[in-house]
Amino acid sequence: MKNHAIKQRLLHSTMIGGAALMALTAVSTVTLLTPTAAFAQSQTGTLRIDVTGDDGQPLSGATVTVSSPDSLVTRTGVTDAEGRVRLAGLDPATNYTVGVVAAGYDEYTASNVAVVSGRDLSLGYVLISGARAADDATNVGDVIVTGRSLAAVDVTSATVGTTLTLDTVESLPTGRSYQSYLQLVPGTKPGANPSSRSGVNYSDIGGSIGSSSDNVYYLDGVDVTDPTTGTFGANFNSEIIQEQSVIVGGVPAEYAGGSGLISRVITKSGGNEWHGSLNYYLQNDELVAEDEHTTSGGFSTYDTAFTLGGPILRDRLWIFGSYQKKFREDEVLDITNGDILRTVEQESEYAFAKATWQVTNDDRLSASWFSDPFETTGSASAGVLNNRDTRRVQGGDNYKIDYSRTWGDLLVNAYWFRHEGEVSNFAASSDIRDTLVFPTAANATLAQRSLGGSGSNIETFRNRDEFGANFEYFLDTSFGTHTIKAGYNRTENVYAEDSTVPGDVTYNSLALGSAGGTFQSVLVNGGWTARPSVGAPDAARIIQALEGNATAKASVDTDNDGVVTEDELNALVFSDTTGNPYGNVNLYRALRTVSGAYEVRSEGQSLYLQDTWTLGQLTVGAGLRAEKWEHFASDGSQVATFDWEIAPRLSVVYDLTGDGRSKVFGFIGRYYDPVRNNMSDFAGALTGPVTEEQLNVNGEWVTFRVRGGASTPDALFAPTTETPYTDEYMLGYSTTFGSDIGLSASVTRRQTRSILEDFDLALYSDPNNTETNHPNNHDGEHGYAFPGSPFFIPLSYFGYDAMPNSNYVIGTLPGGERNYTGFEVSLTKFRTDNWFGQVSYTHNAAEGNSNSDSNADYQGDWIALDPRAPNVYGDQPGNIKHQFKAYGAYEFDFGLEVSGVFNWNSGALYTPAQLIGGRYFAPMDAPYEYWGVTDSYLSEGFVGSETTPSYYTFDMRFAYDYDLPIGGVEFFLDVFNVLNNQAATDEQKLLAGSGQYAYGEANSWVAPRRAYLGVRYSF
Repeated sequence: MKNHAIKQRLLHSTMIGGAALMALTAVSTVTLLTPTAAFAQSQTGTLRIDVTGDDGQPLSGATVTVSSPDSLVTRTGVTDAEGRVRLAGLDPATNYTVGVVAAGYDEYTASNVAVVSGRDLSLGYVLISGARAADDATNVGDVIVTGRSLAAVDVTSATVGTTLTLDTVESLPTGRSYQSYLQLVPGTKPGANPSSRSGVNYSDIGGSIGSSSDNVYYLDGVDVTDPTTGTFGANFNSEIIQEQSVIVGGVPAEYAGGSGLISRVITKSGGNEWHGSLNYYLQNDELVAEDEHTTSGGFSTYDTAFTLGGPILRDRLWIFGSYQKKFREDEVLDITNGDILRTVEQESEYAFAKATWQVTNDDRLSASWFSDPFETTGSASAGVLNNRDTRRVQGGDNYKIDYSRTWGDLLVNAYWFRHEGEVSNFAASSDIRDTLVFPTAANATLAQRSLGGSGSNIETFRNRDEFGANFEYFLDTSFGTHTIKAGYNRTENVYAEDSTVPGDVTYNSLALGSAGGTFQSVLVNGGWTARPSVGAPDAARIIQALEGNATAKASVDTDNDGVVTEDELNALVFSDTTGNPYGNVNLYRALRTVSGAYEVRSEGQSLYLQDTWTLGQLTVGAGLRAEKWEHFASDGSQVATFDWEIAPRLSVVYDLTGDGRSKVFGFIGRYYDPVRNNMSDFAGALTGPVTEEQLNVNGEWVTFRVRGGASTPDALFAPTTETPYTDEYMLGYSTTFGSDIGLSASVTRRQTRSILEDFDLALYSDPNNTETNHPNNHDGEHGYAFPGSPFFIPLSYFGYDAMPNSNYVIGTLPGGERNYTGFEVSLTKFRTDNWFGQVSYTHNAAEGNSNSDSNADYQGDWIALDPRAPNVYGDQPGNIKHQFKAYGAYEFDFGLEVSGVFNWNSGALYTPAQLIGGRYFAPMDAPYEYWGVTDSYLSEGFVGSETTPSYYTFDMRFAYDYDLPIGGVEFFLDVFNVLNNQAATDEQKLLAGSGQYAYGEANSWVAPRRAYLGVRYSF
């Protein structure tokens, strides 16, 4: 029988074509970078094996055995009447051996079979009877096993994502961290917490780009995302990674998720033989080209790690451990004169230990621990002055115990996990902080604007306890197959804080040369370098506070009628310098009156149920996810309950030709974004520190708002507050060309709604407000909604009958929305003939009227920023419209491997901004009336109107393997920015400049060409 005939018969046979995948060869590279892969909560994978006799008919009664040196489990099964057997509970690995024994046939063995966690991979084999010639059997193996189906499409899944192995990332020039590996995934944006698709990539707070708070990070099946910030909450040595799966679309119900990506890491467990490694990487300024932009005076860094794993009892008890230490020293330069500002040291240590006990062939118990302490003596950014510098300490210990049991086609898993995390910052200077306000035209430097220290020392601890159980059951019926999954987990997140303020006060003062400025000119109008978090929306509070200070009130009540109007407040002149720490004009200060430690917490539960049904060429995946969260204050009282929210998810996949080579798919689903512990802190800090916000009124400090404490809570959760969510709609197509090229394309629409914000109800919901008469008889010339105005939000919207006792109320933002439409295409060459590679293009279109993302921004505190206000809706800042990525690696027969990674993006959108309360807001017009409310609304055409420079990076790696009598040595040379193209990557967004860079001036660049040397011994 000729090879071509065997191949054609397998591709077109009803048995193989009706399976979940076409006959899939199992080589290690199948998991290198696999687009549109399917994932599951399970930490194990499954193989479905179809056996055919040489007559083309299914072969029943064949014994199939699968085993791997990287797995404690060997599975054996017998094919049924249709020649099929399903072997589940297999550890992820790329070196399985499949053996098939059947009476009357030659014994058959296939090596290097890949198992991917959460995937049901189908393999087809033809057995040649003993009467056949031996070379025919060999030819069958060549056709089916060693490379003819590398680009096979998973025709049972609509999930879009990528699977990475350590072998892959170490073939390419990347940073040595699992966060850096995310940059290999099509469409992920540059950054430490890279945004993907509709994930928010910009913050009004500080105007920062490149850090998403929408991603979810799993380690060995447990969510290790920071419950306060929404960023990654743990670090670890990348060499412990057995497999890293990244999901960017079509997320199944077993996963929490929002509008960002999901990163899922499975760690190594050891083996039946002792294996280990020892490596050392280094880099210093001698290996770096000259910096063209005077941002660094030189540095040195090293990274060393070891791993060791093996059997305590062969086939029963394995251990694996690792330790990594990273150190870096930077000389930070003064941007203005090139002098050395400071020397900064960073040190991190990542330890990991895991024991895996295969109690029986069907029972497994594992325990793991890892620790990730990190400390830096300061900031390596030249944009941070020495007096404003901070030292950081972070990290902690993590523990997990996991038990799993296999009963035939039923898999059960239960686990307990504890995460202990610290993120603490300590001021380099104990001088009182004072941020000066200058006219834009003064061209004040950053040093002139930034007096005193950073203003606080804050220790925070973010701890997490979780336990859960997951179930998976495979059911084969006369009307298709079902893979049913279900699970439950319960989580407690605790946020603890202890902070102090040097001098117990921070200031925002008016520069001495601007003495005589008024409330209107300084705190309402534009044209200043910065404005404190007080202004026209606080007028009612300030006027009310003046009732408690007769001296201050009398000085403002210029017509002596006993009533302070808003016009009189606007005319308030700032000229007092009494007691100012640096002799400037007193304007605003935050006075710490009580300090103390406290903690708040949240408790969550989640349930999911999912069924994947395959009938012939059609697969339907239907799932439901339910989540419930409760938040508790520092005094133990419950401050909010978000009852069970149901997130449906549905996918349809069709195998176009029935041979597993092409598919079309669609997905529709909802992802909830649970409210994080930063909001628990906002509403629940009823004990601990108390801060009074004060305005200087003709020499009198008048407290107009108290932050913290139980008498007037800083915030309350409104009873009607909803959980933010994103709806996804996706269509896609995947196909293969030849034996080793895959093409995938998808179009995605995502819509984010029920955005969370905090509200000043005095502005929005006071029923006593009228168009011409606001409380305290001020004239209502600026920024108050009234009944009948479209901006007015009745108290019933928040679930109240009367105004609550709090500064703010956390609620759902009316009219707030973000809309994303994207197209992505990738072409992948799997590793054959010594090379592999991928190219991808992503187009992102994102619009909206809110950047709020559980961060208590200003949109509920200022009607001019309301999503329904004029000129707020526009292109979403932080979005990158066009991205192109390419990578490839070639391995020469003499041991040298050469690879490269190329990334290009069109630049990120941003808003030309003024600085108000640390936020970057578009410039505002002179006050005018809209919907009956007079306010200084955003100027037209500014939101998302500018783009940072486009730029590219091109990196290369050279690796050489040298065999030794025991083990081998690998030598590495990474060259980043090979062409030394030190292009600008960002620019100053503040219209008033920063004091270091003018508006629109480049302030960040691609780092100079730099070489990174490494060596690893492994055995």
